[in-house]
Amino acid sequence: MRTQERDMTASGSDASKSSELITWLVTRGLEGADKEELLDGYCTRLVDLGVPLMRFHAAQSALHPVYGGTGYSWYQGQGGEYKSFEYSEEPNENWQQSPLFAILNEGLDYIHERLVDQNEASRFPLLNELRERGATDYFATGVATDVPTDNGLRDAKKSLDGVLLSWTSNAPEGFGEGDLALIQTALPHLGLALKSANHARISQDLMRVYLGRDAGQRVLSGEIRRGSLQQIDAVIWNFDLEGFTSLSEELPGHEIIDMLNDYLAVAVDVVHACGGSILKFMGDGLMAMFDVGEIDADARAALAAVTKLQEQMATLNAHRAASDLPVSNYTLALHAGEILYGNIGAESRLDFTVIGPAVNQTARIAGMHRSLGQRILISDDVARAAQPDGQDLVSVGRYMLRGVPEPKELFTIYR
Repeated sequence: MRTQERDMTASGSDASKSSELITWLVTRGLEGADKEELLDGYCTRLVDLGVPLMRFHAAQSALHPVYGGTGYSWYQGQGGEYKSFEYSEEPNENWQQSPLFAILNEGLDYIHERLVDQNEASRFPLLNELRERGATDYFATGVATDVPTDNGLRDAKKSLDGVLLSWTSNAPEGFGEGDLALIQTALPHLGLALKSANHARISQDLMRVYLGRDAGQRVLSGEIRRGSLQQIDAVIWNFDLEGFTSLSEELPGHEIIDMLNDYLAVAVDVVHACGGSILKFMGDGLMAMFDVGEIDADARAALAAVTKLQEQMATLNAHRAASDLPVSNYTLALHAGEILYGNIGAESRLDFTVIGPAVNQTARIAGMHRSLGQRILISDDVARAAQPDGQDLVSVGRYMLRGVPEPKELFTIYR
């Protein structure tokens, strides 16, 4: 294994090849190609330029609440596959035994191993597996795009803003000097294009996670001006847990957080499955919006979500009870009407949210749960719009709501 720096400067026809590859990488990077397209095209072009590539792999860290990293593997004759890997406090055994981990954790510039039969077994299990599959040569290195704060080695357990890459050949003589020169010459341009694509994906992921699918997409599309609002008709969905305040005073903090995450995860999954968007979390509850088309379609989608929520909450409570964990019920209020949807706040801190009479009336309806003894309350506006899907709704009477001039008939669902 060789780990010293080498001079792999391209010259002559090699320079022409590298220029062609670099031009393509820069162009596609500027055009916003995603990582899969970028890497698949890169591998295809390496082969077209005569590089005997059997396998290519790229690994990057991920700024995501679930996934800790991503990997892209390309195989000769099979194409590429992109995967996400769940976050873990400690690196798993396979990763710790990999050449890329060694580069990151041991401060190596690169690893280059010949894998021909007469060579001794590698210390890396992956390379021994590749040898059995016909591989003859392996080269790996990394491109770091962050700035270290000290002179110490990078910690492979921590996030790295960069990319680790490997190239494997099955040619009898492996990679030639010209092949490695081409790879190294184009490497900074590949790293920069991947950084751009990775940051675009991170932005999309974080916007979706923190603002919601619809609001996140709107912000990324340029709806970022304070006061920019859109008037729409939609169904508002107010979900709350029952008895959560008293439970939070009795249970340890980590149990409360686990419990809250369990219940909110079900509610979020249900809303998304039925085409709705999460607007915001409010303590032990959330506000969602159904804007899937005309108001009748919105109402049917919202009621379908109610049915699904009942089923999944019952399943969750049964599972928690069987595990001797505290359980909770919930309340749900639905109302339909005009809302203003957009950016509200200060110049230095904006919120993409909803306001308007329909939002206020939903909150008023949510305040009627205890006095009416009903966990699910649905306004007559939703009931009318949902027909014929609203036939399972049962009236619980007409009531005056604070700030509303006319009485509203409220319904619950009969199931």
